[in-house]
Amino acid sequence: MRIGSPKEIKNHEYRVGLTPESAKELVMQGHEVWIETQAGAGIDANDDQYVAAGAKIVDGPDPIFAECEMVVKVKEPQSVERKKLREGQILYTYLHLAPDADQTKELLDSGVTAIAYETVTGPRGQLPLLKPMSQVAGRMSVQAGATALEKAHGGRGVLLGGVPGVMPGKVVVIGGGVVGFNAAQMAVGLGADVTILDRDPEVLEKVGTHFEARASTRFSNAANLYDAVTNADLVIGAVLIPGAASPKLVTREMLKDMHKGAVLVDVAIDQGGCFETSRATTHAEPTYVIDDVVHYCVANMPGAVARTSTYALNNVTLPHALRIARMGWKDALAADPHLAEGLNVHRGEVTYEAVATELGYDYRPAAELLR
Repeated sequence: MRIGSPKEIKNHEYRVGLTPESAKELVMQGHEVWIETQAGAGIDANDDQYVAAGAKIVDGPDPIFAECEMVVKVKEPQSVERKKLREGQILYTYLHLAPDADQTKELLDSGVTAIAYETVTGPRGQLPLLKPMSQVAGRMSVQAGATALEKAHGGRGVLLGGVPGVMPGKVVVIGGGVVGFNAAQMAVGLGADVTILDRDPEVLEKVGTHFEARASTRFSNAANLYDAVTNADLVIGAVLIPGAASPKLVTREMLKDMHKGAVLVDVAIDQGGCFETSRATTHAEPTYVIDDVVHYCVANMPGAVARTSTYALNNVTLPHALRIARMGWKDALAADPHLAEGLNVHRGEVTYEAVATELGYDYRPAAELLR
């Protein structure tokens, strides 16, 4: 199979779909790999490294979209890229379609077969291709929130860890999954006063056992959520419903009762965000202020630590890429029901139920296509 990886063009996105090491693995199995020139510059991988791995360097993205059978990316294709996709081509990347009607329509119009990293499942229902980026984003959320809390960045001037004789900052993490767990780890490590909210008693037990007295847990109901949020210095939104839009848990009304200069970090922004006032921002302009509350809603947080993120991502995406390249998309998905969960769009049809429900499309189960 001819496989291509173009340079990412989303604002301040430095990751790349294939590392030189991943390209070599594909080449060693008999496939042809095309890499857009300078696609790996953001992870300090130059064209010579890809050539040494057996890949072909091409000038610009057009040859990849025009001639490669599978396109491997990191972020969802931007509008200019979506116009280059074609029927019969495989797109393998993060998509996050539920809150993105424009992208969904253009992918349907293109006829492409789109496999989304974020909905591929694991044996116990986990999301293994989303997990490493969730780990990165969770850890970065505290780092970003701590910076936004500085007075020069619009925050209330609170040091999360405090100092002797001064209380530490209060951090509230909404959601105790992978993002929330990693966010709590970082916040606890800084010495902050940390509270984790979740609706699953087993999750609360797990994080409570892990953190012991270093963090508090609360069941996430309306009263507890309001109390925690309105007393927080930093709130991290870490709620995920696989493939679907995130619920709006923090309302505009709550902002009026929060501390002036408090910070909201919405790690769920790729799925539409879990704060009512969230809108996607970029690394160029990461924050905005509503009702004196600072919002950080960067939609590609891990892109800021591109080298760590790319290698972590390739560790989990490459095995599936190898299988798709060896078997073809249909046989690969038929042989692996967990990979089949990644199929979101195929030849003008929506094949992931949560996306179809959210955006009002007819749903075609992937299993029907794999018979």
